[in-house]
Amino acid sequence: MGSFDVLLDDERVQLDAFVEEYRSAFEATLDGITEEQARLRLVSSATTLLGLLKHVTWMQRVWFEECVGGTSRRELGLAQNPDESFRLADDDTVASVTAAHQEACARALAVVADLPLDKVVTGHRTGPRTLRWVYLQVLRELAHHCGHADILREQLLAAGPDPKPDTTA
Repeated sequence: MGSFDVLLDDERVQLDAFVEEYRSAFEATLDGITEEQARLRLVSSATTLLGLLKHVTWMQRVWFEECVGGTSRRELGLAQNPDESFRLADDDTVASVTAAHQEACARALAVVADLPLDKVVTGHRTGPRTLRWVYLQVLRELAHHCGHADILREQLLAAGPDPKPDTTA
């Protein structure tokens, strides 16, 4: 169900639809991309298409499992800061990072399933906020990074099967 399918639904249904739409759009940026392309640095930062998906997975786990669920990053086995969340391990693949993203999305849905948007959640280290705020933050980050992923994908496809990395960094 997309965002245009829920024009008159309640706020929670609309938020869920927008978040899910961006989650799906993000995963679609990896469709038809090789493992080598997914790891390729095309910009001066360490950002890669696969690293972006790994970060987006981390971000959702922080907001839903840590902030809403109350489990610390350490207990969750998560990187302690955003910069670390982009780093790829040697065994990270498009399939494994996508599967981790899908698992994080399923856990997020389970964590928030019975909570109202006005519920104050206290698990984040910067203090309490409402579940509504968490949804808006996740939506903002998904949209932001989905734009980055779209641009990287466009660069990869334009470069053809043998793109060259950015060597200015």
